[in-house]
Parts: sequence; C-alpha cells; structure tokens
Amino acid sequence: MAMPITLPSLPYAPDALAPVISKKTVDIHYGKHHKTYVDNVNRLIEGTGYATLSLIDIVQKTSGQPDKTTLFNNAAQAWNHTFFWESLTPGGGRPSAKLASLIDRDLGGYDKFRTDFIAAATSQFGSGWAWLVAKDGALSIQKTGNAETPITDGGTPLLTIDVWEHAYYLDYQNRRADFVTAVVDNLLNWERANDRLGA
Repeated sequence: MAMPITLPSLPYAPDALAPVISKKTVDIHYGKHHKTYVDNVNRLIEGTGYATLSLIDIVQKTSGQPDKTTLFNNAAQAWNHTFFWESLTPGGGRPSAKLASLIDRDLGGYDKFRTDFIAAATSQFGSGWAWLVAKDGALSIQKTGNAETPITDGGTPLLTIDVWEHAYYLDYQNRRADFVTAVVDNLLNWERANDRLGA
C-alpha cells in the first residue's frame, strides 16, 4: 500500500537554535522549503512504482537517472534537510568516544577537522552541502552541490551543514562563513553523529 512521504517533526522547538539560527529562519526553511520538497515528492510519485518506496530508496533509485532528475532533486533535498535538522542540537558539543579517535586518526584531530569542515562548507560554490562521512572504515569531509548526497555512493553521513542561501540569508545575509562557523561551534549534534557511526 502506498504511504505518503511525510515531513518529520523537528527534534527541538523552532526557536531552540537561536541566536545562531533564528526562529524566523527555521520557520521558513523547515516550514516552507523543506515542506515543499516533501510535497513535491508526493506529487511526483503518486500513481507510480515509487509510491511504495521509502524516501531513501527513492533517492538511491533515481540518482544518475536523467529522466528522473526532478524526482531525485526533490527527494534528495527532502532527505538532506531531515538529516540537516537532525545534525543540529541546542548547545552543540564535541565528539567523543570512537568518533573522537577516528577524527584524530583520519582528519588530524578536532581543530584541523573544524578548520577543514568550515572551509569545505564556505568554499562550496553555489548551493550545496558539507558533510562528515564514514566510508570504507575511514572518515572524510565532503561537499556536494545542489541536492547531491553521499548516500548515493555508499557513504554513511554523520553530520551535514546546509549552505543553500535560504539556510542563512535572513540571519547572516552574504556572510556564509559566519553562519558555518557559528553552527560548527555551537550546534553540531555530536551525540547523534556517534549513534550514526555505531560508536
């Protein structure tokens, strides 16, 4: 039986990320942009074989298919946005346990990770994402354009930052680096990243 793709609830109140991300930005980003991607996916899959699939399966099955670009873009953006909200938490923190040791081993320690992650997010040309990814037993920092996502090439994302302008323009205007730095220093959900790693 076909079940609609749903907009997941935020894991915190809309004002909980302030002052780094304002309630107004969350209301528009989550309540309008994210919701539109979900609504578009449901419209595009209605009456098709995709209607019985999970969102992640739709993303993986439409990736690289030129005739499915519109569905891929909306499905991947819906998935990426859910992952983004879950990558944030009020108060943030620092990596611990196995994840901290892997960052030391693969990324040169937390301070170097922080510098390189901020650089990846800031230097992504145009719209896109920066990711901390686990693949083949190692961590890496990746950036993807538009709706692209590491889940289509076997990576396991641990954290992401959305650097589409709608993610930060109301609060930071053109100062993407200020937005990224504030998120990295204050909002990253390292506990959830540990869970995703299985640490």
